[in-house]
Amino acid sequence: MIKILDFEQPIANLEQKIEELKNLSNPSINIMDEINILQSKADKLLKQTYQSLNAWQKVQIARHQDRPKFFDYLNELIEDFIPLAGDRCFGEDLALIGGFGKLKGRSVMIMGHQKGTDTESRVKHSFGMAKPEGYRKAQRLMKLADRFNLPIITFVDTAGAYPGIEAEERGQAEAIAASIQMGINVKVPILTIVIGEGGSGGAIAIATGNHIMMLEHSIYSVISPEGCASILWRSSAKASEASEAQKLTAQDLLQLQLIDKIIPEPVGGAHRFPQETIKVVCETIHNSLETLIQKKMDYRDHRRQKFLQMGQVGL
Repeated sequence: MIKILDFEQPIANLEQKIEELKNLSNPSINIMDEINILQSKADKLLKQTYQSLNAWQKVQIARHQDRPKFFDYLNELIEDFIPLAGDRCFGEDLALIGGFGKLKGRSVMIMGHQKGTDTESRVKHSFGMAKPEGYRKAQRLMKLADRFNLPIITFVDTAGAYPGIEAEERGQAEAIAASIQMGINVKVPILTIVIGEGGSGGAIAIATGNHIMMLEHSIYSVISPEGCASILWRSSAKASEASEAQKLTAQDLLQLQLIDKIIPEPVGGAHRFPQETIKVVCETIHNSLETLIQKKMDYRDHRRQKFLQMGQVGL
């Protein structure tokens, strides 16, 4: 059963009434007209709700446990996937998965954060929060892609880099910075998509793309709303206000020219219609990558100019 968010409760109430009517066993009662009326109301309310979402509601959707994860897209998008493990320095990090594969016959390097789908897998994958070895693995994979002239596809879905003391002891900040640098310096094209959360340096470490896309209800920010609220107001309870001020929605970021494209989600969000979302995303990735490759430009210089321009502020 799909987890119901607070603002979706009126919709859920209507859907529950519809199910109750469908399950009535008395054939003498014609209830189809009532079901159709309620279904029409539910569809209309769902559309109205998702057309007027605020930033905090989008944060909740981006974090929804039923949104498709990296593995869901990987299984649909890539053939002959060969995972590559380890950073050749410390160990393997299952929060960030990557390897070789084929996208409609084209060899690519693909990597992404994997949050997990249940308690066991979330713990196994550290909720998608990579440690230094994860980002050093990302660097290794980017080097390999550059050596074999393979385009790179990255999926971003993390609340941020792993915050534990062991990560700091092993050089978390340096690993993230080096991963960003590697992403800027490789000569091959990089395509990035934010499918859920894009949190802080943990996200941008693999998001230095020539073409950056976001799902309609995903978020991308320098810090989580709770973290921002804790700094500004000394209380994470102000997360809703913080999310509005941060301009972290896909719509805000497209307007600020920090991303290049928004991929629409079905009305009701990717968590309600995962298969439809996966198909649209996979087709968009294929088309966008082919367009990027056909440009045959200096991809490294393009990324450098792209990210330098983001830091320019008019005087």
